[in-house]
Amino acid sequence: MIRCISPIDGSVFAERPTLSMTEAQDAVARARAAQADWAARPLDERVALVRAGVAKVGEMNDEIVPELAHQMGRPVRYGGEFGGFNERASYMADIAAEALAEIVIEDSDRFRRVIKRVPHGVVLVVAPWNYPYMTAINTVAPALIAGNAVMLKHASQTPLVGERMAAAFHAAGVPEDVFRNVFLDHDTTSDLIAARSFGFVNFTGSVPGGEAMERAAAGTFTGVGLELGGKDPGYVCDDADLDAAADTLIDGAMFNSGQCCCGIERIYVAEKHFDAFLEKAIGIVSGYKLGNPLDPDTTIGPMAHARFAATVREQIAEAIEQGATAHIPTFDADDGGAYLSPQILTNVTHDMRVMREESFGPVVGIMPVKDDDEAIALMNDSDFGLTAAVWTRDAARAEAIADRIETGTVFMNRADYLDPGLCWTGCKDTGRGGGLSIIGYHNLTRPKSYHLKKA
Repeated sequence: MIRCISPIDGSVFAERPTLSMTEAQDAVARARAAQADWAARPLDERVALVRAGVAKVGEMNDEIVPELAHQMGRPVRYGGEFGGFNERASYMADIAAEALAEIVIEDSDRFRRVIKRVPHGVVLVVAPWNYPYMTAINTVAPALIAGNAVMLKHASQTPLVGERMAAAFHAAGVPEDVFRNVFLDHDTTSDLIAARSFGFVNFTGSVPGGEAMERAAAGTFTGVGLELGGKDPGYVCDDADLDAAADTLIDGAMFNSGQCCCGIERIYVAEKHFDAFLEKAIGIVSGYKLGNPLDPDTTIGPMAHARFAATVREQIAEAIEQGATAHIPTFDADDGGAYLSPQILTNVTHDMRVMREESFGPVVGIMPVKDDDEAIALMNDSDFGLTAAVWTRDAARAEAIADRIETGTVFMNRADYLDPGLCWTGCKDTGRGGGLSIIGYHNLTRPKSYHLKKA
């Protein structure tokens, strides 16, 4: 049984039975049988149906927003995810013809030589709870547009999201066997992958989860795309706009209770600006209101589960024991469970877990640095590499710094954003592969060469 425990009050908000292995195999067989006809449809038709499915999700938004608050704790004041959901899907629809266009090497009286991009077949999307709609659509939309059938397995914390998406796309005309939401336990998921059930698997989640996916796929030659942990840094240079840097980096660290794949988890500030930046950061966080996410005045809600908050509390307490300074007093609504006070730490070092291990919660450590070289060395001193944010008025300087940072994306003067025109990728323990952009289509298809001799 998949069971969602609401972080609002600890009650069971939703539960769904998982498929047996036989039922899961039947779902895969149906998807395989339906995929060929789906891929044979004109590209324009597939694009139109995906756009229509996205629009149907938008029509549900008034119901989706409080559902998300119940499932994973995001305050209703932020209005859900449809803006980013629509932006990403629409961009991938817009570029589909170009991204999937055949490459013609020769088309003469003697030969037709061409490379086409063909779908993998059935794609399994394993989506996380923190941004459950936006992370899922990153793969669902381009996979369907490219001619794949899709099976969506959502996190147990957000079981209603997959149901919503499937209902919307089916109402828009996407066949049920072409896009199906499934509830699977870990063992059944691994067994399906090991049995070569899928042409491609996309997983967003923890490092141990990614390791389990790779183990299941070992020896099957199934393509696996992984976006795993992060410990994303921000660097405030000596010429930065401090107000903009503080506003954006602290929002990037604390929004969604810090539960963002590309959230800011550590900040390095040029020595001359350290005190001023810290003062601004403390002022911002001190103004937050922790509380029930259904309350429109709440600006920071509970973490998605009490055990996630316990991990962050442990990191903070351990850092303080080792000499770190905490700057934010405990909020009144902090209940010792899922409702966790945001925190800013200074006097931190990279010997502390809070600066090395993924926190995925509302805490950030801030350190002074003497120059770019020291900042780069600290940013690279991590097992992860998803994004990094550099704050400077000099674009050439930012790009030179970016060239030396070991990460998937580098921002200048912004943070915590996913640009669908750029490849969403990472390095080191953050995983491998790439989503969105033209490269996202390349990963969801395979090249197929045609060498046709006419005479």
